Amino acid sequence: MKNIIAGVALFAMTVPAVAVEHLKLSTTTSTDNSGLLSVLHPAFEAKYGATIDVIAVGTGKALKIGSHGDVDVVFVHAPAAELKYISQGDFIDRKAVMHNDFVIIGSESDPADINGASSASQALQRIANAKAEFISRGDDSGTHKKEKYLWDKADIKPQGDWYLNIGQGMGAVLNMANQKQAYTLTDRGTLIAYAGKINMQLLFQGDEVLFNPYHVMAVNPAKHSHVNYGLATKYIDFVTGDEGQTIINEYRLSNQQLFYGDAAKK
Repeated sequence: MKNIIAGVALFAMTVPAVAVEHLKLSTTTSTDNSGLLSVLHPAFEAKYGATIDVIAVGTGKALKIGSHGDVDVVFVHAPAAELKYISQGDFIDRKAVMHNDFVIIGSESDPADINGASSASQALQRIANAKAEFISRGDDSGTHKKEKYLWDKADIKPQGDWYLNIGQGMGAVLNMANQKQAYTLTDRGTLIAYAGKINMQLLFQGDEVLFNPYHVMAVNPAKHSHVNYGLATKYIDFVTGDEGQTIINEYRLSNQQLFYGDAAKK
């Protein structure tokens, strides 16, 4: 028995360990909450023998993490903020990946009557006028950036007891909105992912201002020489290539499509 154990130990020592490349990616909580990455990433990992380490935070933080060189690639949905970092040289190789849209949800009773609004601005004006509870992420995420833009566009500075700024991710916001039966802004993908977990109604949608595009970018190796730029470019090519785009377009929850591939668009 001792000889067998010794032989196994010797064999283990003589077989070289296979190094697995790691790709560090910062992305948004809404992307992670949707479940898409749990389908998209295994396909990439199997193809390249790599492991993707995901940091899911608000878009603002995801961008900062990338700008500090703490990840190799960034996958977010805040175009204006992305372009600012691009102009500073923090990221390169930015490409469109997919889109969905934002919607406003609330209780079935819809106390501010936003279901009949003609625009996102009018919907928010009705919420503010009614002082109906509204839950804001308040976390500098892509969703929060969009929400602030929408309030500005509606010429409203939301404040008061009715406006709750909680500094949490999309899942936490949806749970709180559900508990309070309050209004909130969410991306459609996360809402679909939470179907059956919350009792909320989709009350306003369709305004073109609610369009929600996602882009992927590599951290600039000229600024951070330690980043895995080679694997980052493979990831970018994968999610914008035929295989990745097919996975994105075919991904369903509750028989509903969450995202629409944009890689073919210019």
